[in-house]
Amino acid sequence: MTRVKKIPQRMCVGCGEMRDKKALIRVVRTPEGEIKLDPTGKKSGRGAYVCANTECLTKSIKGKRLEKALRHSIDPELLDTLKTQLGEV
Repeated sequence: MTRVKKIPQRMCVGCGEMRDKKALIRVVRTPEGEIKLDPTGKKSGRGAYVCANTECLTKSIKGKRLEKALRHSIDPELLDTLKTQLGEV
């Protein structure tokens, strides 16, 4: 009997759709309180997942969904940095 490996699913905080974990980009709040993009998905800290497009990131910022998911307020300069980094990924 062949076992089918389950693909982990995560919800995008921008659009609310469930997608494969590998298709999403993780935004992480490190134990030191820094907020960064985590393309590997392995950094320690509290994470939130966003689709790999700026539209979902914008939605998650406007609705303060990203701040709620990370349980931390986010500076506007940091949001601009996240948007530019997301454009590069």
